[in-house]
Amino acid sequence: MNDIIPCLGVVGILLIIFGFLAFLRYMNYRETIALAEKGLTRPEKKSGKGLLRWGIVITALGFALSLGLYPLGFDSGQNYPLHFGPWMLGGFVPLFLGLGLILIYYLTEKE
Repeated sequence: MNDIIPCLGVVGILLIIFGFLAFLRYMNYRETIALAEKGLTRPEKKSGKGLLRWGIVITALGFALSLGLYPLGFDSGQNYPLHFGPWMLGGFVPLFLGLGLILIYYLTEKE
């Protein structure tokens, strides 16, 4: 009985989050329909700045995680090269994902 309470809490939180996202999507849909009924179209937002912003944020997060996880290599009993072990993937994956987003932004940038 004690295990069901945390499970219901996690499920409840996920339902609230996904319910809110579904509501936002529905409101976006209703806005598009209202514009179409008036004969208007939604203006396009093709600046590409969002890609750069997300790339910077994810790179900074990955770098911070990498710095925070690096000292774990000194406490492990095994000898890893440069004290990099499998725990460093938690920082390196977002770091290189963010660097990839930044690279995509600059390679696909229109003059």
